[in-house]
Amino acid sequence: MLIILSGVAGAGKDTIKKEIIKRVKNAISIPSITDRAIRPGDVPGETYIFVTTEQFKKMIDNGELYEFDIHHNHYYGVPKKQLNDKIKEGKIIIKDVDVNGTENLVKILKNDIKVVTIFLKVPREIIKERLINRIDKPNQEEIELRLSRFDFEESKIKNYDYVIDNINQEETVNKIIDIINSFNN
Repeated sequence: MLIILSGVAGAGKDTIKKEIIKRVKNAISIPSITDRAIRPGDVPGETYIFVTTEQFKKMIDNGELYEFDIHHNHYYGVPKKQLNDKIKEGKIIIKDVDVNGTENLVKILKNDIKVVTIFLKVPREIIKERLINRIDKPNQEEIELRLSRFDFEESKIKNYDYVIDNINQEETVNKIIDIINSFNN
């Protein structure tokens, strides 16, 4: 099973994903591949697989990605091999993917595995506050770039199986665990 978490930058996708993995047996994450620079708090191979832009383009040419997109001026993609290996092992994969990537993954994988899409919704003013207080301390230009996608990403909510208001982390985690359990029973 693949659980896709989406939401605007600062919606809490990574925090929620980590909590679910701690609490749900057999749940894992696989890192996306990106050409962006390593930020404070990143763990190569865990948070992302970091490659050069040239390496990323070669992976595209070689068909090594299920999907990819340019997001905040950097390439991001989902690696086929890692995802396929974990699916074969019967893992529950919790993956944070942007709205475009979600649409692509659902189209590609819906006939092969169970894909559940969840959009984490957070008001714009809370998103801005979270971005300002992030560990990687984005500058004002980066914050505005991330907020500029707010309306676009929220316009895609209708494409999701579930929309959860992510104001209270514990409530959000419990709702998602209930969703996962409903498919595993």
